[in-house]
Amino acid sequence: MAKDQKAKGKKEQAKGKARETMGRAVGNESMTAKGKGEQAKGDARQAKEKTKDVFKH
Repeated sequence: MAKDQKAKGKKEQAKGKARETMGRAVGNESMTAKGKGEQAKGDARQAKEKTKDVFKH
Protein backbone atom coordinates (compact mmCIF):
# COMPACT_ATOMS: atom_id res chain seq x y z
CA MET A 1 0.00 0.00 0.00
CA ALA A 2 2.73 2.46 0.93
CA LYS A 3 4.56 1.84 -2.33
CA ASP A 4 1.36 2.56 -4.24
CA GLN A 5 0.95 5.86 -2.40
CA LYS A 6 4.58 6.81 -2.94
CA ALA A 7 4.23 6.08 -6.65
CA LYS A 8 1.04 8.10 -6.76
CA GLY A 9 2.86 11.01 -5.10
CA LYS A 10 5.69 10.85 -7.64
CA LYS A 11 3.16 10.74 -10.46
CA GLU A 12 1.37 13.82 -9.08
CA GLN A 13 4.67 15.66 -8.75
CA ALA A 14 5.66 14.88 -12.35
CA LYS A 15 2.24 15.73 -13.72
CA GLY A 16 2.21 19.00 -11.79
CA LYS A 17 5.67 19.95 -13.00
CA ALA A 18 4.67 19.27 -16.60
CA ARG A 19 1.47 21.31 -16.22
CA GLU A 20 3.34 24.18 -14.57
CA THR A 21 5.97 24.21 -17.33
CA MET A 22 3.33 24.13 -20.05
CA GLY A 23 1.40 26.92 -18.36
CA ARG A 24 4.49 29.09 -18.23
CA ALA A 25 5.31 28.34 -21.87
CA VAL A 26 1.90 29.47 -23.10
CA GLY A 27 1.46 32.24 -20.52
CA ASN A 28 -1.50 30.61 -18.78
CA GLU A 29 -1.36 31.57 -15.10
CA SER A 30 -4.25 29.29 -14.15
CA MET A 31 -2.50 26.24 -15.59
CA THR A 32 0.73 27.23 -13.84
CA ALA A 33 -1.08 27.53 -10.51
CA LYS A 34 -2.80 24.18 -10.96
CA GLY A 35 0.55 22.59 -11.73
CA LYS A 36 2.07 24.01 -8.56
CA GLY A 37 -0.91 22.72 -6.60
CA GLU A 38 -0.49 19.21 -7.98
CA GLN A 39 3.19 19.30 -7.11
CA ALA A 40 2.38 20.35 -3.56
CA LYS A 41 -0.17 17.57 -3.27
CA GLY A 42 2.43 15.06 -4.45
CA ASP A 43 5.01 16.47 -2.04
CA ALA A 44 2.56 16.14 0.85
CA ARG A 45 1.74 12.55 -0.08
CA GLN A 46 5.45 11.69 -0.25
CA ALA A 47 6.12 13.32 3.13
CA LYS A 48 3.20 11.46 4.72
CA GLU A 49 4.44 8.10 3.44
CA LYS A 50 8.02 8.80 4.54
CA THR A 51 6.75 9.67 8.02
CA LYS A 52 4.80 6.42 8.14
CA ASP A 53 7.97 4.52 7.19
CA VAL A 54 9.94 6.17 9.99
CA PHE A 55 7.44 5.14 12.63
CA LYS A 56 6.96 1.66 11.14
CA HIS A 57 10.57 0.64 11.89
